[in-house]
Amino acid sequence: MAANAPTAPVPEGARITVCEVGPRDGFQIEATFIPTDRKIAIVNALFASGLRHIQVTSFVSPRAVPQLADAEAVLAGIDRPEGAVVSALIPNLRGAERAAGAGVDAVHSVVSASETHNLKNVNRPIETSLKDFEAVFALLDRAGVAIEGGIATAFGCPFEGIVPPEQVARIARRYQEMGARSVGLGDTTGMATPSTVRAAVQAIRAEAPGLGIGLHFHNTRGVGLACVMTGLAEGVTHYDASVGGLGGCPFAAGATGNICTEDLVYLLNESGYETGVNLDALIDAARMTQEVIGRDLPGQVIKSGPRLRRYDPGLTATAAG
Repeated sequence: MAANAPTAPVPEGARITVCEVGPRDGFQIEATFIPTDRKIAIVNALFASGLRHIQVTSFVSPRAVPQLADAEAVLAGIDRPEGAVVSALIPNLRGAERAAGAGVDAVHSVVSASETHNLKNVNRPIETSLKDFEAVFALLDRAGVAIEGGIATAFGCPFEGIVPPEQVARIARRYQEMGARSVGLGDTTGMATPSTVRAAVQAIRAEAPGLGIGLHFHNTRGVGLACVMTGLAEGVTHYDASVGGLGGCPFAAGATGNICTEDLVYLLNESGYETGVNLDALIDAARMTQEVIGRDLPGQVIKSGPRLRRYDPGLTATAAG
């Protein structure tokens, strides 16, 4: 993630970074294991659409998340275009060692802003997670791997309810002190609202000036893209999204899919921002993903296509009378 110094709204015409997280956040919650070759094909199709930031997998214990047990094989099989940033999520030192050995460009760590969710997600208190990351970040720094500090349940916790923005900002400052260049705020169960997004971003900017900020929304209650617009108004230029709207945390009650990559790219393009993504090619990648998953996905643009899609009048019924 690039550092987001400005606090003014992102100007029209600016480049927005869209980070595709479906191959990690989406595939991890699927009940059926997706074959490695199909994962590779989907990642390559996403790259072919123009996406250049993809969170490809997670180096977690296969016992915890068996759907991502093939992390090394997937990374070895994908075609990386020039300028691509391939990242992975890591929970601990062992995961960091595996990620560095597999040749990722960046890793995304994760600690929850709520104690209860952190215990559910990684089975340890927040403070223990942060202390453990000191050795993780030192290893990654030596390996030349960029570090993106992740904060789950940043806008609310399904177990504890309200998460104070000051708590989120304190964790962000700890990440900055350990060497993270940016922090990603995770809306783990879709509890974010425009007001909570604004409060969290402003609290981090006050507590950790110069730290880059990225936003990761779920669309559980239908306001994910409204939260993106709030982020843009706060000057944030990095957003995670998941192809087709896949996703959800397996260790959080009520979790549903992320905001949909095609829907986000459509919104950004139609709002005058640059993404570098070909929407038609992205829709094709989403359809491939839908076929592999074996069910309709929740994204909207995959169903309707771009706004100026034209239809043959001769193939459309005419009203009688």
